Amino acid sequence: MSPRRCGALVAALAVLLPVTRTQPRTTPPASHPQPPQVLFKDLFVAVQSARVYGDDKAFPDAAAKAAPAAILAEYHAQRPEAPEALRRFVASHFTLPSEASTVPSRPEHVAIVTHIDELWDPLTRRTPTAPAYSSLLPTPWPYVVPGGRFREMYYWDSYFTMLGLEESGRHDLIEDMVRDFAYLIDTYGHVPNGVRTYYLSRSQPPFFFAMVGLLSRDDPTASLARFLTQLRREHAFWMEGARGLRPGTAHRRVVALADGALLNRYWDDRDSPRDEAYRHDTELARTSGRNPKQVYRDIRAAAESGWDFGSRWFADAHTRATIITTEIVPVDLNSLLFGLEEAIRAACQRTVDEPCVREFERRAHQRRAAMDRYLWDTAAGAYLDYHWTERIRVPRISAATLYPLFVKAASREQADSVAATIGRQLLAAGGIVTTTQNTGEQWDAPNGWAPLQWIAVSGLRQYAQGRLAETIACRWMVSVNRVYGETGKLVEKYDVMSSGRSGGGGEYPLQDGFGWTNGVMRKLMALYPAEAADSHGEQCPKIAKGVQRFSAAVLARAR
Repeated sequence: MSPRRCGALVAALAVLLPVTRTQPRTTPPASHPQPPQVLFKDLFVAVQSARVYGDDKAFPDAAAKAAPAAILAEYHAQRPEAPEALRRFVASHFTLPSEASTVPSRPEHVAIVTHIDELWDPLTRRTPTAPAYSSLLPTPWPYVVPGGRFREMYYWDSYFTMLGLEESGRHDLIEDMVRDFAYLIDTYGHVPNGVRTYYLSRSQPPFFFAMVGLLSRDDPTASLARFLTQLRREHAFWMEGARGLRPGTAHRRVVALADGALLNRYWDDRDSPRDEAYRHDTELARTSGRNPKQVYRDIRAAAESGWDFGSRWFADAHTRATIITTEIVPVDLNSLLFGLEEAIRAACQRTVDEPCVREFERRAHQRRAAMDRYLWDTAAGAYLDYHWTERIRVPRISAATLYPLFVKAASREQADSVAATIGRQLLAAGGIVTTTQNTGEQWDAPNGWAPLQWIAVSGLRQYAQGRLAETIACRWMVSVNRVYGETGKLVEKYDVMSSGRSGGGGEYPLQDGFGWTNGVMRKLMALYPAEAADSHGEQCPKIAKGVQRFSAAVLARAR
């Protein structure tokens, strides 16, 4: 069937098939430990609502000194109401957390590569046991935290951190962290967003297969086979509810599209405010004019995406109150699941499990075909997110369009088109900008993020787009070097429109440390040593005239 006739058939089916917008009411398994919001009930609401602490994450990360029931009984007896009275009550009944702080270096004396290598130990934690009545989830082996308020291990952050650990010769920590993630899958059935009880109801972009691949670079299928059980279990988590799902409906993280094809979305099993951002979420729900439970679900689903927050998830492309994450079939998630399916197929081939090979070969083929039908846009020259309830592609370019290149799901022609589109619309003075929208949210212009630079560089290199990859890498290294030269720090995000300033926006202050920036910078410096040696960017390669400049319209939107 020709692509035109196939597209007409899909359109016809879309008219005939109903769209189900209702979401299943699901809750985490009862065996999972409960988050602070559930354990401390009205005390939790009172503390978070009264703004007792400047950071909403402080109280959820505190460790109770007694059983929750005992503390609640004492709270109900005393009834402290004023913020200062609540602060005194919390101080006497909880141990508050400290930040994962790192000491800035003096750039004139400490080279950035040395600074990064020296950061791994201060950012390493080992928590085989957690304090009683704490939200922290224990993990058996050491791990690296991002830094600042992010004082625990996070899922997708860790892959990019591992890239730098590899270049720093810290294979021991890579092995430990992979084993920690395998332990989390074995214990909870998935990798949570982070190792806190309040993160258990969601995951994050599934990079576990890519982490496992780092364990044996020369023979990646050996390590994939070693962790095959956990890889298959993670895949089952993302595909739960797929069997028998009617076209035009969704269940948890699976969406059955108009022609019956299965793709995935981000989701969270809870529809309440996030523990770590309670005040932000309740205020947004109150002012949105929407069903609060749906607002909370969509906020949480965006947190699962790692892009919290940005215009990708906003119905009007500008305002968080219009967030509709669960209505979006995203490019990045489906690309990573294609990568996971390919990894499982390769591992099953290594273990000579032919039925498994055939199953995951079929799954990967079907996903790639569905991505081509629903996410690829020839006119845009890019992969676009798909608004499944409206049956339209979201007509906005983001750096997520590079993910199919990262997992080798794109054809050569598609990759060439993506490269040209990225060069015209997202390539900035300091690297790849996240989107062309400037909303004040942190996952929009003018910000660039380390993980997206690596996805771009790695993906483009796999499709003979080395010149553009080198340019992105060099410009990003210039950004990181300039901020380091001024502050002695590596931070979580950068203003790539200016090339030399820290990023901003979002619901919390800029954090430093910083795990994934350290990791990607260390990796790129090893990959491009000549460019890394030039901190002022004088040697960044020139690229084709049509790719070198932003259009005036894009620049205007991003400022």
